[in-house]
Amino acid sequence: MRWYRPFVSAIPVAFLLAAVPDRSASAVQKTGWYEKAVKKAEAKFEPAEAKPGETVTFKLTVDLNDGYHTYPTVQPDKQAEGMVNVLKFPDPGTVIFVGPVTDPKDFETKPVPELMIKELRECSGTVVFSRKAVVSPKAAPGPAAVKLAAFKLSVCDKTNCFPPKTVPVEAALKVLDGPPVAVEKAYADEVAKALAGK
Repeated sequence: MRWYRPFVSAIPVAFLLAAVPDRSASAVQKTGWYEKAVKKAEAKFEPAEAKPGETVTFKLTVDLNDGYHTYPTVQPDKQAEGMVNVLKFPDPGTVIFVGPVTDPKDFETKPVPELMIKELRECSGTVVFSRKAVVSPKAAPGPAAVKLAAFKLSVCDKTNCFPPKTVPVEAALKVLDGPPVAVEKAYADEVAKALAGK
């Protein structure tokens, strides 16, 4: 499951540091990097109000300061598969997450020959991850807060890679009153399977 895949902790710190020659083990232990690197990390649903059965889009936006970069949730090069961000979604509840995560479309690529990486994707500036979700046909009307089970953010600058940080993520959604609408055909099977497990 590509979007749930955990950060490959088996990769030694030295492996990640080797991607940039000037990195050092002591630099990795720096504290307070998140406040320096990240302007904000916030999530929302679009639209923010929906009826049971309707499809909404969850968007997680990370704004980085200049000089810092992060990664997608999936690297196309297997040699770089540990250089990712991890989004873990909650079990079905008010919403049922469907389909895969959509990674940021704006990214830069570079080879890292010393690690046998032909294509390493890096994201800077405003970085947006998104995923579709269906408001559960069984959802009660009213406001709801949907929290990610985990968001592990990996950030580097030109000389350092920092330990992944678990960032709390929550998005608000208002479930409108009224009978549920038909679930989009593309997601009907996933929703039915999720509801069958409830």
